[in-house]
Amino acid sequence: MSRVDPNVPIEESVGGMSELVKEGKTRFISLSECSAESLRRGDAVYPLASLQMEYSLFSRDAEEQSQINAGGELGMAMMAYAVPGRGMLSADVPKVVEMAAEDIRAQLPRFHSANIEKNLWLRSALEAVAREERHTGAACHRLANRPRFTCWGFTVPIPGATSRKHLEENLRAADIVLTLDDLAEIDRIVPPGAASGTRYPTGQMHRLNV
Repeated sequence: MSRVDPNVPIEESVGGMSELVKEGKTRFISLSECSAESLRRGDAVYPLASLQMEYSLFSRDAEEQSQINAGGELGMAMMAYAVPGRGMLSADVPKVVEMAAEDIRAQLPRFHSANIEKNLWLRSALEAVAREERHTGAACHRLANRPRFTCWGFTVPIPGATSRKHLEENLRAADIVLTLDDLAEIDRIVPPGAASGTRYPTGQMHRLNV
């Protein structure tokens, strides 16, 4: 799994990694947070196994920037990370003031005071849907992402679990089925781009969609 170096043609990077496959030093090649164009160009050099991207109701760049379409066309897997919105869509409301200095979220604009109020309002609106459908907030939000991947061969969510409680929440989510009406209501509440603040600090955004 590798981020794209903007200073090196993707054909050269994938070509170099393909030599490692031929030498038996690795089995597959995947890219992370690349553009749809880089995905297609890289796959033309050597078949790519998957694309890794942050993807949740709060981070739908893969839809807006066409990586979902490109990956579906190429028949590769999707490795979606931070699917609970880095805790914004988990069962517990994120308490920004209690975040430890080493918590990466303390550096992310979506958790800053200028944005957190709006994002927590979106979360509250989603919780209302979850209560109405008798789902827990975390399970409802996480499952809401799954139908969006139907154009991919298969999806490997990476939700993160820092405790047994988180693991159990993730497992319970697998039993929930959302209707098309549920999904339409969720999309109405949180359409692409609804989250306030960028995914990463400004100085790091240039590493995405390359």
